[in-house]
Amino acid sequence: MVEYSHLPHEPGCYLFSDEAGTVLYVGKAKDLRKRVASYFTKTGHDVKTEQLIARIAAIDFLITTTEAEALLLENNLIKRHQPRYNIDLKDAKRFAYIEMTKEEFPRIGIARKTVVGASYFGPFVSAAERDAVLKVVKRIFLLRSCRKLPKRACLRHHLKSCSAPCIGAIPAEEYQRQADNAATFLKGKGTELVRSLKTEMEDLSSRQEFERALAIRNQIRAIERLPERQQVERVRRADQDVVAYRRSGNYVYLMVFSFEQGRLTGKQEYSFEAGDGFLEEFLVQYYADHLPPAEVVLPEPCEDSDGIDGYLAGRRGRAVTVTVPKAGSKRNLIDLVLANIDHVFLNGNLKTGDLKETLGLERLPDTIECFDISHLSGTSMVGSMVQFRSGKPEKKNYRRFRIRTVEGIDDFAAIGEVVRRRYSRLREEGAALPDLIVIDGGKGQLSAARDALSGLSLEIPVLALAKKEEEVYLPGEILPLRLDPKGLALRYLQEIRNEAHRFAIAYHKLLRSKKVAGDGKRRKTRNRAGNGS
Repeated sequence: MVEYSHLPHEPGCYLFSDEAGTVLYVGKAKDLRKRVASYFTKTGHDVKTEQLIARIAAIDFLITTTEAEALLLENNLIKRHQPRYNIDLKDAKRFAYIEMTKEEFPRIGIARKTVVGASYFGPFVSAAERDAVLKVVKRIFLLRSCRKLPKRACLRHHLKSCSAPCIGAIPAEEYQRQADNAATFLKGKGTELVRSLKTEMEDLSSRQEFERALAIRNQIRAIERLPERQQVERVRRADQDVVAYRRSGNYVYLMVFSFEQGRLTGKQEYSFEAGDGFLEEFLVQYYADHLPPAEVVLPEPCEDSDGIDGYLAGRRGRAVTVTVPKAGSKRNLIDLVLANIDHVFLNGNLKTGDLKETLGLERLPDTIECFDISHLSGTSMVGSMVQFRSGKPEKKNYRRFRIRTVEGIDDFAAIGEVVRRRYSRLREEGAALPDLIVIDGGKGQLSAARDALSGLSLEIPVLALAKKEEEVYLPGEILPLRLDPKGLALRYLQEIRNEAHRFAIAYHKLLRSKKVAGDGKRRKTRNRAGNGS
């Protein structure tokens, strides 16, 4: 089965590829790990999905800031890769924008394609949200929506939702000021308007006009979500690369996000040893093989900025804008790339670092081994051990144990046996010991593991994680420790414990199935012998 435990619990898009690297399917998710896991853990898929799962050889992902961004990104990636197992969306419409023309009396409306000579706000994933916003803008700023100015005032003017520039009811300068205010509001700067609408909503509620108050509440929600600007799709005519990196120790972890006409179309990942001027060196090597776009967004200026500007312009054949944003939408793009770097490259370091700090360990728990016991009413009792290294499962070092010395139901003794067998073996071989041992269980299981380690004269940090309350038991502590349920430390321990539990159950089921098969064969043999006597 393809490994997916490295995926984060974040919104974003996932890409399934086959052995040749061809993208088979692009999907979106509110929680990447849970969504991808559902393909491999659930049953009853349709034939098409079963065929897809059978061909998956690799999983890539892009995290986004919001679920709405994931939906937009999915649309872009499908159009780019045209995966075989996605619905054919080549003729599908794009998400809609609110359009404001640049005429003498600007017109406001809905558009799915962007053209020169107009301003666009969005895109909007929800048509209801878009329509609510457009309704608010029309009602507040009284902008026209007709494609051609009529010769007489229309019904909207009589309903007081248009200022009627067609009959000269408003000077051009005043109308333009209203249009500018509307544009400012559509950019997400509508705090004062929201405050006014909330007052109106409260007034309607006090007068028990609940239906109108509900409509106002829906408008407020739509306005408040406007600052959630979609970073994966932006109205730009020029192509753009966004470069960002993290340094960890002596290594640099870097990503390049590529935008084509404002749409995120792909990413490139790199890691290399840090050195003086590494950013400039990377840009030179990268753009030796890639044509520079019209704009390159960087997290910091290069030491030889003039030289880089000249090099990029020479490769492109015309000027390339190099931008180093301090704030705003372009800085948000840098932050988005950094978030992806953290999850792709550094998530393991973040998890182990948080675990070290939370538990007060003397050194970083880079290598962690976890034990679990599985049985059915004391029968076919087995033990499992999984190993995680640098935040990721090291499956080649997984081990499973048949319990030899324990009769009946005694999880404590079973834990003691497998811990003793594991580390007596490592000690005899002179192999490296883990930085931390995790036991699936409570205080009793922890004591059994400590006794086994003491009998081997080994001092390895050890803890137990109890399932029901997710409490952590530490040696020498009377009461268990409650970790932050949203913190990386507890989530990492749960990830390790759950993997050990899964591995133990899988082995237990295997032995039971073999036992059932063996019993069946013996019964058949006895039956044949009985029939022949």
